[in-house]
Amino acid sequence: MSSALLGFLGFVIALVLIAFGFPVAVAMAVVGVAGFWLLNGWTGAAFILGSSPFEAIFPYSLSVVPLFVMMGVFAARAGLSRSLFDVVNSFFGHIRGGLAVTAVGACALFGAICGSSLATVATMGRVAIPEMKRHGYSNSLSSAAIAAGGTLGVLIPPSILLVIYGILTQTSIGQLFIGAIIPGILGTVLYAAAIIIRVRMRPELAPPTPKTDWSARVASLGRVWGVALLFALVIGGIYLGLFSPTEAAAVGAVGAFVLALFSGELDRKAFWGAVSETASLTGMIFFILIGASLFNYFLETTGLPNGLISLIQGSGLSPTAVLVLILIFYVMLGCFMDSMSMILLTVPFLAPVAQTLGYDMVWFGILVVTVAEIGLITPPVGMNLFVVQASMPGLTQRTVASGILPFILADLIRLILLVAVPALTLWLPSKMF
Repeated sequence: MSSALLGFLGFVIALVLIAFGFPVAVAMAVVGVAGFWLLNGWTGAAFILGSSPFEAIFPYSLSVVPLFVMMGVFAARAGLSRSLFDVVNSFFGHIRGGLAVTAVGACALFGAICGSSLATVATMGRVAIPEMKRHGYSNSLSSAAIAAGGTLGVLIPPSILLVIYGILTQTSIGQLFIGAIIPGILGTVLYAAAIIIRVRMRPELAPPTPKTDWSARVASLGRVWGVALLFALVIGGIYLGLFSPTEAAAVGAVGAFVLALFSGELDRKAFWGAVSETASLTGMIFFILIGASLFNYFLETTGLPNGLISLIQGSGLSPTAVLVLILIFYVMLGCFMDSMSMILLTVPFLAPVAQTLGYDMVWFGILVVTVAEIGLITPPVGMNLFVVQASMPGLTQRTVASGILPFILADLIRLILLVAVPALTLWLPSKMF
C-alpha cells in the first residue's frame, strides 16, 4: 500500500470514528499515532508523542484563543444579549417577521463580541425565543432564525474558527478578521431577506407587533454604547494597525470584563464561573489542536497533500471547478461534523491545493468558514439545531429542521456571491494600515 493511500485510509478511519461518537481529539490522535507507527515504527511514534503536543499549543499566536473566549464569556455574563435584542427590536420589530429579523440582527451583534456560534445560539435563544413565542410566532420560524443567526458568530470577527484557520495556514489573523466583515454583513442581510420573503408567503407564521416610538429607540441605543465602543476598539484597532490580533484580544477581554462589572451582573460567583468556563473551553480547543497536530504529522508523512495536488494538476480541471468540488465536499462533510473538527481535519491537506491553484488564502479561509456555517444548520447533526432545541422546552428536532431551508438557501446565495466577487472579501483587507 502506498503512503498516500494509507493517508487517505487514515482520513476515512478518522471520519468513521467521529461518526461513531469518538471525541474528535481522540479520533485524530489515535489515527495519527497509529499511522505514524506503521510508517516509521515505535521510535517515530514515540517522537511525535513527545514533541507534537508541545508544538501544537506553544505558538504565541494561540494566546488569542483564551483571550477571545474570555471576551465572549464576560459579554454573555454582562447580560448584553437582552440590550442588543431590544435595540434591534425597536427599529425592526414592528414589521411582519420583525422579531425573527431582530433575532438575526442581535445574533450578528452579539457574535461581534463573542466569536462562538454555539454560545451565540444558547445566549440569544434564551432572550429571543420567549419573546417571539409571546407574540404568536411559529416555533419553526423562531427556532430556525436563532439557529441560523447564531452561525454569524463563527464568521463576524472576532472568530475562533478564523484564528484556528489562520494558525493552520500561516495566514494573517488580522486580515482574516477584516475580510470577514462584509461577508458577515451580507449574511445578516440575506437571512433577514429570507425571513421577510417566507413571512410574506405565509403570514400566519409571524403576526405583526406594535411599532416603537423614537424616544424608546434612542433610549435603547443608549444601553448598547459599550458594545459598539468595544467592537470599534478591537476591530478598529486591528484595521488601523494600532493592535496586533493578540493585543486586540487582550483589550477585548478587559473591555468585556469592565462592561460586565458595571452591568451589576458580575458578582464573585459569576466571576469565578466565567473564569472556569473560559478555562474549560480553552482546554477543549487546545486538546483538539493536539489531536489535530498528531494527525497532521501522519498526513504530511504520507505525502497525501502533495499526492492530491498532483492528481488535480493531472486531471485537467480548471481552478474554478476544483474550488467548486472542494466547497461541495465541505457542504457534505458539514452534514455530519462540527465546524471546528471539519476545519482541523481537512485544511492541512486542502489549503496547499488552494495555494497551488493561486487562490488568496484570506479569501479561501472566508469561504471555508462560510461553508462551515452551513454545516452548523444542516440536518441531521447541525450543532446549532440541537442547541436551539435545548433552549426551547417541548421543541422537536423535526420542527427546527422544517424551518431551516430558507436560511440554507440564503447561505448558498452568499457563497456564490463570495466566489464570483472576491472583492467582497478582499477589499477591506487591502485597505488595512
